[in-house]
Amino acid sequence: MHGPAPAPRPGPPGPLPAALFDAIRQLKRGTVLVVGDAMLDRYVYGRVERVSPEAPVPVLTVEREVALPGGAGNIVRNLTALGAAVAFVSVVGDDQAGSDLTGLIGGQPGVEPWLLVQGGHATTTKTRFVATGQQLLRADHEIVAPIHQRLADRLVRIAGDAVAATAVMVLSDYRKGVLAGDTPARLIAAAQAAGRKVVVDPKGGDHARYAGADLIMPDVAELAEATGLPTGTEAEIAAAAAALRSLHGFGAVMVVRGEQGVTLVEPEEGGDIVRHLPSDVAEVVDPSGASDVVVAVAAAGLAAGLPLVSIARLGALAAGIVLGKTGIAVVREDEFQEALTPGRLATRKMATRAEAAERVERWRRAGNRVGFLVGSGPNSAPEVVAQARSWCDRLVVGLGDADPAASMLAEMPGVDLIARFGGETPLELIRLLRPDVLVQDPNPAPFALPGGDVVQEWGGTVRRATPETEPTAA
Repeated sequence: MHGPAPAPRPGPPGPLPAALFDAIRQLKRGTVLVVGDAMLDRYVYGRVERVSPEAPVPVLTVEREVALPGGAGNIVRNLTALGAAVAFVSVVGDDQAGSDLTGLIGGQPGVEPWLLVQGGHATTTKTRFVATGQQLLRADHEIVAPIHQRLADRLVRIAGDAVAATAVMVLSDYRKGVLAGDTPARLIAAAQAAGRKVVVDPKGGDHARYAGADLIMPDVAELAEATGLPTGTEAEIAAAAAALRSLHGFGAVMVVRGEQGVTLVEPEEGGDIVRHLPSDVAEVVDPSGASDVVVAVAAAGLAAGLPLVSIARLGALAAGIVLGKTGIAVVREDEFQEALTPGRLATRKMATRAEAAERVERWRRAGNRVGFLVGSGPNSAPEVVAQARSWCDRLVVGLGDADPAASMLAEMPGVDLIARFGGETPLELIRLLRPDVLVQDPNPAPFALPGGDVVQEWGGTVRRATPETEPTAA
């Protein structure tokens, strides 16, 4: 790095829902060119009822198989779901998977495909074996190598012609060979010569290959690798994104953070500004495909002329919607509208005691640390909720039967689940959920909330919602 970039300033909050409803309708007006690594995603679904006598492995009785475009093809799929018109330039092998992928891409509405064929090249294929919603195994078939130079030259020529008929070029680089060498630089130069914007979905740490792009969209791990800077907190993510933007002359950086949403760093007068936009996900069902949908929203939004802050907010919402679905899913206009409907999160996050216990158990099996906070009085303040959430991976808020705060608390991104505890105290609910962290209200009494001694019995931690407080037990 050439020295630290100035710390970005916090920007104003994102757009209000009324403006976002209009922005959603604009997404279908965009025209986008996607260039990158196409893959074939196969899903083999079935049931497991026995273990193989040949080896200690489950036997999957296959019930159905599904094939979908993957890699850059999934960005195309997400763009068509948004209603955008798409041109797609990529390379497939001269194999059955390449033929299948060509048919899947060509069968989508509003897509103009340019899928070049390289002899002797294997089309990247990822086959997932799934039973009762759980992935048992993924098998990959691929050859990772740069495409032939003549084919790369042809790809650049085709993309250079196609970019004139679109508003935005997306480079989707999975490091499988389509965007190897100087191909990204040549494509960016062609887009700039045509006056078109460039969005990059990068892989790996060498972001100099995409210098000059209008928007680059790494995830947190890619950002850390590209900058060599820490990315453990929101402030560190913002600083690393500002450094990345400065180093390679990017117009803006949007860090895709999965269930945490996105972080946008863009220039304004007086220096970079940063905004953290939450995903508002009620529960993560499947992490697959969240980055692709955010890239698609960004491309469609830029093509429609939307401001980046609106694009980032819609991208974060889209990630939350996809994370709540099974498999590699897409987001459509009506799902955006539902996500912005007042009270929608309260419905999704409210749970009975039995439902709460079941969900907490799933979180715990996934290795998440569960926190519990009583959401009444001072504990309903956003800063208290945010602090409580910083001490755990999933936060459950307990409410009394007559407490009216459910809707307000559900809109807070740090709240994962809300459960009514009934009675005068939450002690029975605490015993049922067995949280790893019990958050006390901000007052000096060490065990103001019943259950502190109980939580310590199973090795839990009691915290008090004040910045100075340290855990009373580990």
